[in-house]
Amino acid sequence: MLEYVEKLTVTPWDVSGGDVNLLREAGFTDRDVLDICEVAAYYAYVNRIADGLGVKLETWIADES
Repeated sequence: MLEYVEKLTVTPWDVSGGDVNLLREAGFTDRDVLDICEVAAYYAYVNRIADGLGVKLETWIADES
């Protein structure tokens, strides 16, 4: 699952039906695969929106950069 999420995040153009089949073979249902994909995609989307608008971290979040 984590390899799929990393691939979806870093090189989404390389994700194929074969990647989905690997998740199925590992025991994930189609609904699980949808949930995994949606969570990864939403997280990436929200972060890109925040970065693109220059949103600053909340004051209670430690800045480790």
